[in-house]
Amino acid sequence: MSGVHFPVPTDVACAYLADPRNRASWQSSLRRVEDVVGEVGVGQTWVDVTTPGLKPRMETTHLDAPVDGGPGSWSERGTWRMFSAELTLTFEPAPGGCLVTPRFVIRGPGAFLLNRISPGAVRSDLRRASRLVGTAR
Repeated sequence: MSGVHFPVPTDVACAYLADPRNRASWQSSLRRVEDVVGEVGVGQTWVDVTTPGLKPRMETTHLDAPVDGGPGSWSERGTWRMFSAELTLTFEPAPGGCLVTPRFVIRGPGAFLLNRISPGAVRSDLRRASRLVGTAR
């Protein structure tokens, strides 16, 4: 999946995207986030309450936070019923800000189709996040 340009340094983009409290503002499938436990970092958990009514349990599984605008990465895993999904975002410096590149995989029955249609939705959500974080500065 190709990356999305953010008009902010890598550390600002990562801090915004890794905080589940910001998710409902940029992730189109969310109504809200509930039951956030812990600080932003590996082991933090929360529940995504989605528009269709699903409530996957989410967990941050990896955080290599960018320092001083350098590269970094963040990963989460969500589980619900017979499905799991993993999202990894990498952050690379780029002219005028940074490039955020997603990798998203769904596992479970029918996952092949879901994996074919999800890249467009993920990139669309990241474009929305880029606009929001860019105007918040």
